Amino acid sequence: MTTVGEVSSALARWAPPRLAESWDNVGLLLGDPGQPVRHVLTTLDLTDAVLDEAAALAAEMVVAFHPPIFSPLARVVADEPASRLIWRAASERRSLYATHTALDNVSPGTSDFLAEALGLTVRGPLVPRPAAGALKVVTFVPTASTDAVAAAMASAGAGRIGDYAECSFRVAGTGAFRGLDGARPAVGTAGRLERVAEDRLEMVVSRADLAAVTAALRVAHPYEEVAYDVYATEPAEPASIGMGRVAELAEPVTLSELAERVTRVTQAAHPRVVGDWRRPVRRVAIVGGSGASFVAHAAQAGADVLVTGDVKHHDALLAARLGLALVDPGHFASERLVIGRTAAFLSSEFPDLMVTETSVDGEPFARRPGG
Repeated sequence: MTTVGEVSSALARWAPPRLAESWDNVGLLLGDPGQPVRHVLTTLDLTDAVLDEAAALAAEMVVAFHPPIFSPLARVVADEPASRLIWRAASERRSLYATHTALDNVSPGTSDFLAEALGLTVRGPLVPRPAAGALKVVTFVPTASTDAVAAAMASAGAGRIGDYAECSFRVAGTGAFRGLDGARPAVGTAGRLERVAEDRLEMVVSRADLAAVTAALRVAHPYEEVAYDVYATEPAEPASIGMGRVAELAEPVTLSELAERVTRVTQAAHPRVVGDWRRPVRRVAIVGGSGASFVAHAAQAGADVLVTGDVKHHDALLAARLGLALVDPGHFASERLVIGRTAAFLSSEFPDLMVTETSVDGEPFARRPGG
Protein backbone atom coordinates (compact mmCIF):
# COMPACT_ATOMS: atom_id res chain seq x y z
CA MET A 1 0.00 0.00 0.00
CA THR A 2 1.14 3.57 -0.72
CA THR A 3 2.58 5.47 2.24
CA VAL A 4 2.82 9.13 3.21
CA GLY A 5 6.57 8.91 2.62
CA GLU A 6 6.11 7.58 -0.92
CA VAL A 7 3.64 10.34 -1.81
CA SER A 8 5.99 12.92 -0.29
CA SER A 9 8.95 11.57 -2.27
CA ALA A 10 7.00 11.76 -5.51
CA LEU A 11 5.95 15.35 -4.79
CA ALA A 12 9.56 16.21 -3.96
CA ARG A 13 10.64 14.91 -7.37
CA TRP A 14 7.89 16.93 -9.07
CA ALA A 15 8.52 20.15 -7.12
CA PRO A 16 11.95 19.78 -5.48
CA PRO A 17 12.03 21.48 -2.06
CA ARG A 18 15.58 22.72 -2.78
CA LEU A 19 14.00 25.08 -5.36
CA ALA A 20 11.80 26.78 -2.76
CA GLU A 21 12.62 30.31 -1.68
CA SER A 22 14.72 30.57 1.48
CA TRP A 23 11.82 32.13 3.44
CA ASP A 24 9.37 29.39 2.50
CA ASN A 25 8.34 26.18 4.27
CA VAL A 26 7.61 23.29 1.91
CA GLY A 27 7.60 19.51 2.00
CA LEU A 28 6.00 17.17 4.51
CA LEU A 29 5.00 19.45 7.38
CA LEU A 30 2.94 17.04 9.46
CA GLY A 31 2.62 13.29 9.42
CA ASP A 32 4.18 9.85 9.69
CA PRO A 33 6.07 8.84 6.52
CA GLY A 34 5.21 5.22 7.24
CA GLN A 35 1.45 5.77 7.49
CA PRO A 36 -0.57 4.07 4.71
CA VAL A 37 -2.51 6.39 2.39
CA ARG A 38 -5.59 5.43 0.39
CA HIS A 39 -6.97 8.89 -0.35
CA VAL A 40 -5.32 12.31 -0.91
CA LEU A 41 -7.11 15.66 -1.07
CA THR A 42 -5.49 18.52 -3.02
CA THR A 43 -6.16 22.17 -2.17
CA LEU A 44 -4.66 25.63 -2.34
CA ASP A 45 -5.18 26.45 1.33
CA LEU A 46 -5.85 24.45 4.47
CA THR A 47 -9.10 25.59 6.11
CA ASP A 48 -11.66 24.09 8.47
CA ALA A 49 -13.87 23.43 5.47
CA VAL A 50 -11.05 21.53 3.73
CA LEU A 51 -10.42 19.44 6.84
CA ASP A 52 -14.18 18.73 7.05
CA GLU A 53 -14.01 17.59 3.43
CA ALA A 54 -10.96 15.42 4.12
CA ALA A 55 -12.79 13.81 7.04
CA ALA A 56 -15.86 13.11 4.90
CA LEU A 57 -13.65 11.51 2.24
CA ALA A 58 -11.51 9.67 4.82
CA ALA A 59 -8.47 11.25 3.14
CA GLU A 60 -5.39 10.50 5.20
CA MET A 61 -3.31 13.20 3.49
CA VAL A 62 -3.90 16.78 2.35
CA VAL A 63 -1.57 18.30 -0.22
CA ALA A 64 -1.83 22.09 -0.05
CA PHE A 65 -0.09 24.65 -2.20
CA HIS A 66 0.30 27.24 0.57
CA PRO A 67 2.14 25.96 3.66
CA PRO A 68 -0.26 25.39 6.57
CA ILE A 69 2.74 25.99 8.83
CA PHE A 70 4.54 29.12 7.67
CA SER A 71 5.71 31.21 10.61
CA PRO A 72 7.32 29.36 13.52
CA LEU A 73 4.76 28.08 16.01
CA ALA A 74 5.64 28.62 19.66
CA ARG A 75 2.89 26.19 20.67
CA VAL A 76 0.29 23.94 19.06
CA VAL A 77 -2.99 24.18 20.95
CA ALA A 78 -6.63 23.83 19.98
CA ASP A 79 -7.82 27.29 21.01
CA GLU A 80 -5.26 29.49 19.19
CA PRO A 81 -5.95 30.58 15.60
CA ALA A 82 -2.30 30.17 14.53
CA SER A 83 -2.14 26.50 15.47
CA ARG A 84 -5.74 25.30 15.69
CA LEU A 85 -5.82 23.70 12.22
CA ILE A 86 -2.50 21.94 12.83
CA TRP A 87 -3.79 20.55 16.14
CA ARG A 88 -6.95 19.33 14.42
CA ALA A 89 -5.06 17.69 11.54
CA ALA A 90 -2.69 15.99 13.95
CA SER A 91 -5.56 14.82 16.14
CA GLU A 92 -7.25 13.31 13.08
CA ARG A 93 -3.94 11.73 11.92
CA ARG A 94 -4.07 13.68 8.68
CA SER A 95 -0.71 14.34 7.03
CA LEU A 96 0.01 17.74 5.47
CA TYR A 97 2.33 18.47 2.55
CA ALA A 98 3.01 21.85 0.87
CA THR A 99 4.59 22.65 -2.51
CA HIS A 100 4.38 26.49 -2.75
CA THR A 101 7.50 28.23 -4.18
CA ALA A 102 9.13 24.90 -5.06
CA LEU A 103 6.31 24.52 -7.58
CA ASP A 104 6.59 28.20 -8.53
CA ASN A 105 10.26 27.84 -9.50
CA VAL A 106 10.26 24.42 -11.15
CA SER A 107 9.43 24.00 -14.83
CA PRO A 108 6.67 23.29 -15.60
CA GLY A 109 5.21 24.96 -12.54
CA THR A 110 2.57 27.35 -11.27
CA SER A 111 2.97 30.09 -13.87
CA ASP A 112 3.39 27.54 -16.70
CA PHE A 113 0.00 26.05 -15.84
CA LEU A 114 -1.66 29.45 -16.24
CA ALA A 115 0.30 30.28 -19.40
CA GLU A 116 -0.77 26.99 -20.98
CA ALA A 117 -4.43 27.57 -20.10
CA LEU A 118 -4.24 31.04 -21.65
CA GLY A 119 -2.82 29.65 -24.90
CA LEU A 120 0.61 31.24 -24.45
CA THR A 121 4.02 29.93 -25.46
CA VAL A 122 6.49 30.17 -22.59
CA ARG A 123 9.90 31.62 -23.49
CA GLY A 124 11.56 31.29 -20.08
CA PRO A 125 11.47 32.39 -16.45
CA LEU A 126 10.80 36.03 -15.62
CA VAL A 127 13.49 35.94 -12.93
CA PRO A 128 15.89 33.02 -13.50
CA ARG A 129 16.92 31.26 -10.32
CA PRO A 130 20.47 32.27 -9.42
CA ALA A 131 23.15 29.65 -9.01
CA ALA A 132 22.91 28.00 -5.65
CA GLY A 133 26.31 29.40 -4.72
CA ALA A 134 27.78 26.01 -3.86
CA LEU A 135 31.53 25.80 -3.45
CA LYS A 136 33.99 22.99 -2.97
CA VAL A 137 36.78 23.09 -0.39
CA VAL A 138 39.80 20.92 -1.18
CA THR A 139 42.53 20.28 1.37
CA PHE A 140 45.40 17.84 1.89
CA VAL A 141 45.57 15.95 5.18
CA PRO A 142 47.89 13.31 6.68
CA THR A 143 45.97 10.05 6.32
CA ALA A 144 45.68 9.49 10.07
CA SER A 145 43.93 12.86 10.50
CA THR A 146 41.52 12.75 7.54
CA ASP A 147 38.47 11.54 9.48
CA ALA A 148 38.92 14.16 12.20
CA VAL A 149 39.32 17.02 9.73
CA ALA A 150 36.31 15.85 7.67
CA ALA A 151 34.19 15.61 10.83
CA ALA A 152 35.16 19.12 11.89
CA MET A 153 34.32 20.55 8.46
CA ALA A 154 30.99 18.69 8.43
CA SER A 155 30.06 20.04 11.85
CA ALA A 156 30.53 23.56 10.44
CA GLY A 157 28.23 22.90 7.47
CA ALA A 158 30.33 21.21 4.79
CA GLY A 159 29.37 18.02 2.98
CA ARG A 160 25.60 18.52 2.76
CA ILE A 161 24.08 17.30 -0.51
CA GLY A 162 20.30 17.00 -0.62
CA ASP A 163 19.21 14.54 2.05
CA TYR A 164 22.79 13.45 2.81
CA ALA A 165 25.33 14.81 5.27
CA GLU A 166 29.09 14.40 5.81
CA CYS A 167 29.63 13.78 2.09
CA SER A 168 33.28 13.85 1.00
CA PHE A 169 35.66 12.54 -1.64
CA ARG A 170 39.10 11.25 -0.72
CA VAL A 171 42.02 10.06 -2.76
CA ALA A 172 45.42 8.97 -1.43
CA GLY A 173 48.66 10.61 -2.54
CA THR A 174 51.99 11.94 -1.39
CA GLY A 175 52.54 15.42 -0.04
CA ALA A 176 56.02 16.96 -0.16
CA PHE A 177 57.37 20.04 1.65
CA ARG A 178 60.54 21.51 3.13
CA GLY A 179 60.25 23.54 6.30
CA LEU A 180 62.30 26.77 6.25
CA ASP A 181 64.11 28.35 9.18
CA GLY A 182 61.67 28.99 12.00
CA ALA A 183 59.16 26.38 10.81
CA ARG A 184 57.86 23.81 13.24
CA PRO A 185 56.47 21.04 11.04
CA ALA A 186 54.02 18.58 12.58
CA VAL A 187 55.72 15.86 10.54
CA GLY A 188 59.49 15.61 9.97
CA THR A 189 62.22 18.15 10.54
CA ALA A 190 62.70 21.71 9.29
CA GLY A 191 65.31 22.01 6.56
CA ARG A 192 64.65 18.56 5.08
CA LEU A 193 62.43 17.64 2.15
CA GLU A 194 59.69 15.52 3.68
CA ARG A 195 57.31 13.17 1.91
CA VAL A 196 54.08 12.30 3.72
CA ALA A 197 51.17 9.98 2.92
CA GLU A 198 48.22 12.36 2.57
CA ASP A 199 44.60 12.31 1.46
CA ARG A 200 43.12 14.86 -0.89
CA LEU A 201 39.85 15.70 0.91
CA GLU A 202 37.02 17.42 -0.99
CA MET A 203 33.74 18.65 0.51
CA VAL A 204 31.00 20.90 -0.84
CA VAL A 205 29.98 23.97 1.16
CA SER A 206 27.56 26.86 0.73
CA ARG A 207 28.91 30.38 0.48
CA ALA A 208 27.13 31.19 3.73
CA ASP A 209 29.03 28.44 5.58
CA LEU A 210 32.43 28.94 3.94
CA ALA A 211 34.00 31.06 6.69
CA ALA A 212 32.90 28.66 9.44
CA VAL A 213 34.07 25.61 7.49
CA THR A 214 37.53 26.98 6.70
CA ALA A 215 37.93 28.06 10.34
CA ALA A 216 37.03 24.55 11.51
CA LEU A 217 39.46 23.12 8.95
CA ARG A 218 42.34 25.21 10.23
CA VAL A 219 41.64 24.27 13.86
CA ALA A 220 41.34 20.51 13.18
CA HIS A 221 44.22 20.22 10.72
CA PRO A 222 47.50 19.09 12.32
CA TYR A 223 49.76 21.16 10.05
CA GLU A 224 51.22 24.51 11.06
CA GLU A 225 50.39 25.91 7.61
CA VAL A 226 47.12 24.55 6.22
CA ALA A 227 46.87 24.35 2.43
CA TYR A 228 43.37 24.41 0.97
CA ASP A 229 41.64 25.58 -2.19
CA VAL A 230 38.08 26.83 -2.75
CA TYR A 231 36.41 26.18 -6.11
CA ALA A 232 33.08 27.46 -7.43
CA THR A 233 30.89 24.66 -8.76
CA GLU A 234 29.03 25.07 -12.03
CA PRO A 235 25.33 26.04 -11.70
CA ALA A 236 23.26 22.87 -11.81
CA GLU A 237 19.83 24.39 -12.45
CA PRO A 238 18.40 24.36 -16.00
CA ALA A 239 17.81 27.75 -17.62
CA SER A 240 14.04 27.16 -17.34
CA ILE A 241 14.09 27.30 -13.52
CA GLY A 242 12.99 30.52 -11.83
CA MET A 243 10.11 32.67 -10.63
CA GLY A 244 7.38 33.70 -13.04
CA ARG A 245 7.33 33.21 -16.78
CA VAL A 246 7.70 35.32 -19.90
CA ALA A 247 5.36 34.07 -22.62
CA GLU A 248 3.89 35.16 -25.93
CA LEU A 249 0.60 35.01 -27.77
CA ALA A 250 0.64 33.67 -31.30
CA GLU A 251 -0.97 36.93 -32.44
CA PRO A 252 -1.50 40.25 -30.62
CA VAL A 253 -4.84 40.82 -28.91
CA THR A 254 -6.21 43.86 -27.11
CA LEU A 255 -5.70 44.20 -23.39
CA SER A 256 -9.48 43.87 -23.05
CA GLU A 257 -9.47 40.54 -24.90
CA LEU A 258 -6.62 39.20 -22.78
CA ALA A 259 -8.35 40.32 -19.59
CA GLU A 260 -11.51 38.49 -20.66
CA ARG A 261 -9.48 35.36 -21.37
CA VAL A 262 -7.76 35.56 -17.96
CA THR A 263 -11.11 36.03 -16.22
CA ARG A 264 -12.60 33.01 -17.99
CA VAL A 265 -9.62 30.70 -17.36
CA THR A 266 -9.11 31.67 -13.71
CA GLN A 267 -12.81 32.12 -12.87
CA ALA A 268 -11.78 35.42 -11.30
CA ALA A 269 -14.38 37.06 -9.09
CA HIS A 270 -12.86 40.54 -9.03
CA PRO A 271 -10.42 41.03 -11.96
CA ARG A 272 -8.68 44.40 -12.14
CA VAL A 273 -6.92 45.95 -15.11
CA VAL A 274 -4.34 48.71 -15.41
CA GLY A 275 -3.81 50.23 -18.85
CA ASP A 276 -5.62 51.17 -22.05
CA TRP A 277 -8.24 48.48 -22.77
CA ARG A 278 -7.66 48.95 -26.53
CA ARG A 279 -3.89 48.51 -26.30
CA PRO A 280 -2.50 45.57 -28.32
CA VAL A 281 -0.54 43.08 -26.21
CA ARG A 282 1.50 40.04 -27.21
CA ARG A 283 4.41 39.52 -24.79
CA VAL A 284 2.96 38.50 -21.41
CA ALA A 285 4.69 38.11 -18.05
CA ILE A 286 2.95 35.78 -15.60
CA VAL A 287 3.50 35.37 -11.87
CA GLY A 288 0.99 33.14 -10.14
CA GLY A 289 -0.07 34.42 -6.72
CA SER A 290 1.32 37.62 -5.26
CA GLY A 291 3.62 38.97 -7.96
CA ALA A 292 3.28 42.74 -7.88
CA SER A 293 6.90 43.00 -6.73
CA PHE A 294 7.86 41.79 -10.22
CA VAL A 295 6.46 44.84 -12.06
CA ALA A 296 9.92 46.22 -12.83
CA HIS A 297 11.17 42.78 -13.91
CA ALA A 298 8.26 42.41 -16.31
CA ALA A 299 8.92 45.82 -17.86
CA GLN A 300 12.62 45.04 -18.18
CA ALA A 301 11.75 41.75 -19.91
CA GLY A 302 9.87 43.70 -22.58
CA ALA A 303 6.45 42.44 -21.53
CA ASP A 304 3.39 44.36 -22.65
CA VAL A 305 1.38 43.13 -19.68
CA LEU A 306 1.89 41.37 -16.34
CA VAL A 307 -0.74 38.89 -15.17
CA THR A 308 -0.55 38.41 -11.41
CA GLY A 309 -2.45 38.84 -8.15
CA ASP A 310 -2.41 41.15 -5.13
CA VAL A 311 -1.61 44.35 -7.05
CA LYS A 312 -1.61 47.39 -4.76
CA HIS A 313 -2.17 51.06 -5.56
CA HIS A 314 1.49 52.01 -5.82
CA ASP A 315 2.28 48.87 -7.86
CA ALA A 316 -0.32 50.01 -10.37
CA LEU A 317 1.17 53.52 -10.52
CA LEU A 318 4.65 52.09 -11.08
CA ALA A 319 3.40 49.86 -13.89
CA ALA A 320 1.71 52.82 -15.55
CA ARG A 321 4.94 54.85 -15.38
CA LEU A 322 6.85 51.95 -16.92
CA GLY A 323 4.33 51.54 -19.74
CA LEU A 324 3.31 48.08 -18.47
CA ALA A 325 -0.31 46.94 -18.44
CA LEU A 326 -1.59 44.76 -15.58
CA VAL A 327 -4.28 42.13 -15.29
CA ASP A 328 -4.98 41.09 -11.69
CA PRO A 329 -7.43 38.18 -11.38
CA GLY A 330 -6.65 37.81 -7.66
CA HIS A 331 -4.27 35.66 -5.67
CA PHE A 332 -6.43 32.53 -5.46
CA ALA A 333 -7.61 32.74 -9.05
CA SER A 334 -4.11 33.02 -10.50
CA GLU A 335 -3.02 29.86 -8.65
CA ARG A 336 -6.19 27.75 -8.69
CA LEU A 337 -4.97 25.55 -11.56
CA VAL A 338 -2.36 24.11 -9.19
CA ILE A 339 -5.09 22.14 -7.40
CA GLY A 340 -6.00 20.14 -10.48
CA ARG A 341 -2.45 19.75 -11.75
CA THR A 342 -1.32 18.38 -8.38
CA ALA A 343 -4.18 15.89 -8.40
CA ALA A 344 -3.38 14.85 -11.97
CA PHE A 345 0.29 14.30 -11.10
CA LEU A 346 -0.51 12.13 -8.08
CA SER A 347 -3.07 10.11 -10.04
CA SER A 348 -0.49 9.38 -12.74
CA GLU A 349 2.15 8.40 -10.17
CA PHE A 350 -0.15 6.24 -8.03
CA PRO A 351 -2.94 4.65 -10.13
CA ASP A 352 -4.35 2.83 -7.10
CA LEU A 353 -4.50 6.00 -4.98
CA MET A 354 -7.76 7.94 -4.67
CA VAL A 355 -7.02 11.60 -5.39
CA THR A 356 -9.68 14.29 -5.04
CA GLU A 357 -9.56 18.00 -5.87
CA THR A 358 -11.17 20.10 -3.16
CA SER A 359 -14.65 21.40 -3.82
CA VAL A 360 -14.73 23.77 -0.85
CA ASP A 361 -11.52 25.80 -1.07
CA GLY A 362 -12.03 28.97 -3.03
CA GLU A 363 -11.77 32.71 -3.41
CA PRO A 364 -11.99 34.25 0.09
CA PHE A 365 -13.51 37.48 -1.24
CA ALA A 366 -17.27 37.37 -1.56
CA ARG A 367 -18.97 37.91 -4.90
CA ARG A 368 -21.69 40.54 -5.17
CA PRO A 369 -25.10 38.87 -4.63
CA GLY A 370 -26.44 37.81 -7.98
CA GLY A 371 -23.04 38.47 -9.59
